[in-house]
Amino acid sequence: MKIPCELIVWYVLPSIRRELARELVEKHGLTQAEVARRFGVTDAAISQYLKLKRGTSREMEASGKYEDFKKEVECAASRITNGSDIVTETCRICEMVKKSGMLVSIYETYTGLKAPLCVCPQME
Repeated sequence: MKIPCELIVWYVLPSIRRELARELVEKHGLTQAEVARRFGVTDAAISQYLKLKRGTSREMEASGKYEDFKKEVECAASRITNGSDIVTETCRICEMVKKSGMLVSIYETYTGLKAPLCVCPQME
């Protein structure tokens, strides 16, 4: 049995990194080397994200919430270029993925099981 955190590591975090890398390089003018340094990964990893060889999650993209995800990434990239850090922004995006129900969809697709309560969006 997979726990939700494993799915975040395998599917959500790579997608966050891919979209953040694209946003920071293409729209904010950071170099691949600078993005790699900030992410704590190699330049080659950033290159793979930008060429869509890494970080693609069909389940996230098909969730119906992917545009909201990308908007959150755009905001995060702006905050990063204005002084916020990668960890804070990654956690903010991951929280959005959980609250939006995207993680429920990923969990149920990959496990074939109903998502546990810890994955389900909480009513506020």
